[in-house]
Amino acid sequence: MKKTVLTFGLIGGVILSVLAFATLPFAEQIGFDKAEFVGYTIMILSFLMVFFGIRSYRENVGDGTITFGRAFAVGLLITLVISVCYVLAWQVMYFKFMPNFVNDYANYLVEKMRASGASQEMINAKIEQMRQFKEMYDKPWINAAITLIEPLPVGLVISLISSLLLRKKGKDHSPSEEAAQRVAA
Repeated sequence: MKKTVLTFGLIGGVILSVLAFATLPFAEQIGFDKAEFVGYTIMILSFLMVFFGIRSYRENVGDGTITFGRAFAVGLLITLVISVCYVLAWQVMYFKFMPNFVNDYANYLVEKMRASGASQEMINAKIEQMRQFKEMYDKPWINAAITLIEPLPVGLVISLISSLLLRKKGKDHSPSEEAAQRVAA
């Protein structure tokens, strides 16, 4: 299981990390709402490796069979590897290349609030909330924990769906077939 999990987890993690590195710097230009959609689309694409990993495990290790529980365990472990790769990539992106990301996002939210006619009191509250968030988010361990929460639900859903689709029991033998096989032996 270890080889399958690491192989497909690292492939998915590289896909997610490379595409995030390639698209995230353009978040402000395309708009944060659209960037969020692009980000989750990239996550879904990378988590397709969960499906392929479970299928590979079923065919190569399970001789064509796998229980739901085993499939879900393989999927969860692949999800964990992909998610950790994403967290590591984000740590590099945020702390080395995009330290103003939270400020840029806060400015976007404030402008959106102004455009919708929010009161200055509400805008000030949002500014304070984002200031506190940035203070917290600038701590690497908290940043990593928050970042891990982004891909995990996507991976969990894909693991669940993949496990349901790929579970496959071995050939069921009826009691009479088993008895006939024992007599023949």
